[in-house]
Amino acid sequence: MRAQYLEMAAHLVAGLVAGGAVGLERSFHGRPAGFRTHTLVCMASSLLMLLTVYAPAWFHAPSELVRLDPTRMAQGIMTGIGFLGAGVIFQEGLTVRGLTTAASIWITAAIGVVMGTGLYFAGALATILTLGVLAVFRWIEEAIPNQQYAQHRIRFDRGSVLSRGDLMQLLRAHGFTASGLSYQLLEEGRTFEYRMTIRTSDAGNFERLAAALGALGSVREFHISAAGD
Repeated sequence: MRAQYLEMAAHLVAGLVAGGAVGLERSFHGRPAGFRTHTLVCMASSLLMLLTVYAPAWFHAPSELVRLDPTRMAQGIMTGIGFLGAGVIFQEGLTVRGLTTAASIWITAAIGVVMGTGLYFAGALATILTLGVLAVFRWIEEAIPNQQYAQHRIRFDRGSVLSRGDLMQLLRAHGFTASGLSYQLLEEGRTFEYRMTIRTSDAGNFERLAAALGALGSVREFHISAAGD
């Protein structure tokens, strides 16, 4: 019996360590679901899997009458964890954030299931690979040339509106192309607003564009919301 208790503790500790390792990476990058969230998710998954691994200890029906399927518990865990993952995904304008954190919660739950069944090598390897994807792949992703998108809003007083052509020229001068341009009058016609999605291949252009807009006396207000994971 003592050996069984030690085995149960090993399952839970393995889930705690694996989930904590992934959670530390998320916390380091300031994600809302970080160290404690991932640790609890992984440990909870491991704990629930103990119900099936050690089913004979609490379910005493004759095996010829009842068959238990351990994979049903895993299916329930992975389905249920989707609700927690959905909680960290949110939309800000045209930008969707939290997808990577949601995926990390999902893989952390899977690691907890594996640890709960006692497949420590598979769980440890999955933990290492997950950390590699979250950390090393971030550098690879940043090194790959890609397009940076942002939602852009800019407002002028009704009597000093920058023309569409001049605005597009300003954006092109700072390395941007625009799409989805829309127009709006606000504050009973006193304020004119442009809304658009802008795109560039250099993330540093956002800062340079913000500085240029801030130097324009005719600009009453502007907003640039860049995309992020």
